[in-house]
Amino acid sequence: MLYPIFWLITLGTCIPLSSFNVQETTNYILNAINDPQKEIQIENILKNPLVYKDYPPIVSLPKKDQRTLKDGEIPDYVLKYSPLVHLYSEERYLPYDIQKFVTNFHVTYKNGTIIPGTEEDMTLEKLSKLPKHSEIFLTSNSDFDKNPEWITGFKNKPNLINGEIKDAPAVLITVDKGNGWVDSYWFYFYSFNLGPFVMGQGPYGNHVGDWEHSLVRFYKGEPIIVWMSAHGGGGAFYYKNLEKYSLDEKHPIIFSARGTHANYPSVGQYPHDLPYGILSDFTDRGPLWNPSKNYLGYTYDGKHVFPTTNHSNPKQAGREWQYGNWLSYTGHWGDQQLPDDDPRQVYSFIGGYKYIDGPMGPLMKNLLRLKPCERAKWWNFWSGCNVRQNIKWGVGIESEGYNCGNLFINVRPTWLKSGLQRVTWGGGFCYIIDLIYG
Repeated sequence: MLYPIFWLITLGTCIPLSSFNVQETTNYILNAINDPQKEIQIENILKNPLVYKDYPPIVSLPKKDQRTLKDGEIPDYVLKYSPLVHLYSEERYLPYDIQKFVTNFHVTYKNGTIIPGTEEDMTLEKLSKLPKHSEIFLTSNSDFDKNPEWITGFKNKPNLINGEIKDAPAVLITVDKGNGWVDSYWFYFYSFNLGPFVMGQGPYGNHVGDWEHSLVRFYKGEPIIVWMSAHGGGGAFYYKNLEKYSLDEKHPIIFSARGTHANYPSVGQYPHDLPYGILSDFTDRGPLWNPSKNYLGYTYDGKHVFPTTNHSNPKQAGREWQYGNWLSYTGHWGDQQLPDDDPRQVYSFIGGYKYIDGPMGPLMKNLLRLKPCERAKWWNFWSGCNVRQNIKWGVGIESEGYNCGNLFINVRPTWLKSGLQRVTWGGGFCYIIDLIYG
């Protein structure tokens, strides 16, 4: 969601890839290193994680002889350490099946012109054959504002026993970064993003289609970092310090926020983008989703997508669209921002527009990145990507901890501690504090 006060600053900070083939620029590719001494150096770095902050010290796109995995190979450890997601207990917009989702659309250019062949019977196969263009949109055939089933996914609640959502497969894309470094991206698709309320007004920033994701970064099969998306940014945390699933403590736990589906490491209120809690997400211990029970698996080498050759998902067998051609779609997974004269549209200087553009798909999420963070927000002009030693606690009555605890937890008297927490925006300065305290 973009807020008008920041529009001029944020303009042009996020430029999507123009085609399915990733351009080989210095932002994505470094010279590969294949040196035993470097391997020892990496081992030493990982013994002191305070030093290892940003990215694999070797390479983003390795040469063939530096790769750990074969095309289509998803290693066992990717599933063993896959994240589980607590959906919000009163979530109104649940995960959805992308195959069913696209049948509710036709495709238009930004000027509203319909792309021939998409007027009816839309499929993922058709999606894969569309022009490689960032300014095309899946455009609803019916009024999404009336909350039809394909928007809410109201039946798609996790199985209480194993956490599976039978009719909403997640998407797993594994990227080999070379010499033992492997990134596994778990993509979570929701048909609708319900934006937050601002000063009692809203919601603002709603959009059709919602791709969220998490990244688990491995070194030689061991999980090192978990990154989780939130509002065009996100947070990176050392795996060992995240909460784990009580029945299998290899799985880290992620909390999906009400409506926005932004991902966080704990329960409570999460202020973001605006000061003093004016704009907040909320998480709790709602139904627990296990995406590894139903997923579409792929590997990506920077230019090509390969369907998994092992750990195949039998529930999707025989469906042509599972082979990944649909990932070549470079447009928006939802309607274009509604015009000002549309009766469904509302505008507020503080909150922005009620309905904005739908999101881009998985391959547009900077999967070749070296730093675990997807991108830097406007205020992060140094493009830092702090990996936190201590998880960020939500605030509010449902919180199970408190932000900036390293600095304020022992402050007495209580009124002074409370005052310090308040003037730091309920944890808004924790980013700076964590740089100092790890």
